[in-house]
Amino acid sequence: MKAVLKVCDMKTSKDINKVKNALANNQGIVACEINKDKREVNIIYDNYFLNVDKIIESIEDTGYIVI
Repeated sequence: MKAVLKVCDMKTSKDINKVKNALANNQGIVACEINKDKREVNIIYDNYFLNVDKIIESIEDTGYIVI
């Protein structure tokens, strides 16, 4: 599966690393690409292990808002 998520307040490389680490803690993430300028996260994941709601929850648990 593929998802494109908008992450608010993702401005610095520190923010990007936080989001990357949050995604890396989920089993089933195949790949992710983060565009700082657009504040978008492109994710490819295996929906056998997780769904988009779980991905959003893991990002929001680090303090960011996903729209």
